[in-house]
Amino acid sequence: MTAVLVSAAVAVAASSGALTASIEPEPAIVVTDDRGEEIVVSPVGEETEIVLEYTHSVEKTLVRDVYVAVDGQLVSVRMEFSSFGAGLPSQATVTQRDGRYVYEPPRVEYEALRVKTGVIADHDLIVGGNRYDIAALADGGAVEITVQQRRRIFT
Repeated sequence: MTAVLVSAAVAVAASSGALTASIEPEPAIVVTDDRGEEIVVSPVGEETEIVLEYTHSVEKTLVRDVYVAVDGQLVSVRMEFSSFGAGLPSQATVTQRDGRYVYEPPRVEYEALRVKTGVIADHDLIVGGNRYDIAALADGGAVEITVQQRRRIFT
């Protein structure tokens, strides 16, 4: 079976028998572009890592901001980076893991992440093991990343 996330209206319309819908909504990461169109919808569990990965504009090194979804919020769990630069936690306590710096911030919750994607940063979103090139999907525009409740449809 292939699982697809859809809105509640589609779930009701799909109840004709060709598709099976979950009864209870489940959390999903939803990425919306600056036109209001959903460009990514991906199911998440409480242990699913949600990674915003990009190239630092000055240092030209990879940065990974890692979150988990808890109670409809994105909770920051760590930042991974290769060098110190503008906007990176140069004064914070960091550890080194696999040749990279790792910063584990105090618990911070976000209702939404608003990101301006671009050619240099080339933002990707990794949800579980699935990678989405949100810079390309948003055509270099801004995106909003949220946790929403969605019903799952099985085909």
